[in-house]
Amino acid sequence: MTFTGLSPEAVPALMTGTITPHPNVAGRADAYLPSPCIQNHAANLAFLPDGTLTCVWFGGTMEGMGDISIYMSRLAPGSKRWSEPEKMTDDPQKSEQNPLIFNAPDGKTWLLYTSQTSGNQDGSVVKCRISDDGGRSFGPVRILCDSPGTFVRQQIVVNGRGEWLLPVFRCVGLNGQRWSGDADTAAVLISRDGGASWQMHDIADSIGAVHMNILPLGGDEMIAFYRNRFAESILSSRSSDGGRTWSAPEPTELPNNNSSIQATVLNDGGIAMVYNHSNAAMSDARRLSLYDEIEGDDAGETAAAVADIRRKAIWGVPRAPLSLAISRDGGRSFPYRIDLDTGDGHCLSNNSKDSLNREFSYPSVIQSGDRTLHVAYTYYRRAIKYMRLDPATLP
Repeated sequence: MTFTGLSPEAVPALMTGTITPHPNVAGRADAYLPSPCIQNHAANLAFLPDGTLTCVWFGGTMEGMGDISIYMSRLAPGSKRWSEPEKMTDDPQKSEQNPLIFNAPDGKTWLLYTSQTSGNQDGSVVKCRISDDGGRSFGPVRILCDSPGTFVRQQIVVNGRGEWLLPVFRCVGLNGQRWSGDADTAAVLISRDGGASWQMHDIADSIGAVHMNILPLGGDEMIAFYRNRFAESILSSRSSDGGRTWSAPEPTELPNNNSSIQATVLNDGGIAMVYNHSNAAMSDARRLSLYDEIEGDDAGETAAAVADIRRKAIWGVPRAPLSLAISRDGGRSFPYRIDLDTGDGHCLSNNSKDSLNREFSYPSVIQSGDRTLHVAYTYYRRAIKYMRLDPATLP
């Protein structure tokens, strides 16, 4: 199955939140979430304790700008329309990004996100708000991790000992220049006291491995998948001690374009991965850096300063198609694949105001108890698109 994207100009009128059956694909329904923002990016899905499906993302004028804030929309059980979004953060001096929702074992619901100035990801900290009423309301902003350059994207996993595993990546600046992604590494923040304190555990040999996505496989066995800064392949590593230590990330058979991926363990034990089936070898499209459109960005100087000492992160590889792959052997292979959205995936600009971006990216995937697969992702950086897939349509 393949699907072709809309023209950028057609997207805003569709952002009503109404879920409608796909006219040509049985078992699929779509919605474009409402938002007051020109740019919407980095969706994450989660169910609240009462069964409400939530989607959180960041929105504003452009990633890195001070008006980027966190938003949340809700889909109540049985509803056919996503709610109008709630603005969850509002620091006018910070770009607030990469939100996620976590339902803790003690019944509290956490909202986590990153906070940075401009495009300086190596100065980011992780913040949170906590709900005592199942996600209906949230308390004040707290600092969860103040180690500069710490970034989140993927869900917290609780292991068999009750330890909370928060996968993070560490954005590293080089030679005093602005962050460009060349030296980023993976780590896990572990809390043994219900989120009161956290200890950083770095992943060995993980330069270029980011957006660590931890999946439990049973007992103390876990697998993690990673975005690849060098736009080659999705990476993976394994743990046999409940996520305390990990093998070095190694390439999988799936390509990666230095854009986010997300996977989930299905009810039947399989693994569903949503990602862009694209990498640098498939395209010569390149841009200087993620933030090269923000005034004062000096990524060009960074490139010149470090080009002779390490590999460079690759930016600008098309973010399309958006694909779904399924593994039946614990993540060792992904022989089953369908394309969910297709197009040219142009991402040489983050500009949503002038409709210059046509990427399908940053997917989130979750399965409900009835085996329905729910997917949300960035559509042209203009909207968050939601897709619901009947399990009968899956490989």
